[in-house]
Amino acid sequence: MQTFVLICDLKNEPEAIEAYVTCHRNVSPEILESIRVSGILNMSIYRWQNRLTMLINTTDEFNFEKKAKLDLANPKVQEWEKFLGQFQTHLPGTPPTWRWALTEQIFEYKAEKNLP
Repeated sequence: MQTFVLICDLKNEPEAIEAYVTCHRNVSPEILESIRVSGILNMSIYRWQNRLTMLINTTDEFNFEKKAKLDLANPKVQEWEKFLGQFQTHLPGTPPTWRWALTEQIFEYKAEKNLP
């Protein structure tokens, strides 16, 4: 299993933030299926103000290039991405077309299994 953490900024407008949060309360089955088919096992999105953090756990075979190809071939995903894109903005230091940016892991702690 692989783990990835991505970040994204929403437009710093209360209406955009609320709309983005609201649409994630009831994600369509077609979008959820596209996530599953790509090899994503778990996905969570967290928000602090207008900054989003996405955690994904994937199969070992997952890669972002394959997911991008699947997404481009799926009209429902394209419609979803276009809709969400109106609420998102690019992160400082990234190209204007980027929304989500992959982060670099710099620390990890794992507790020993036999701790009391």
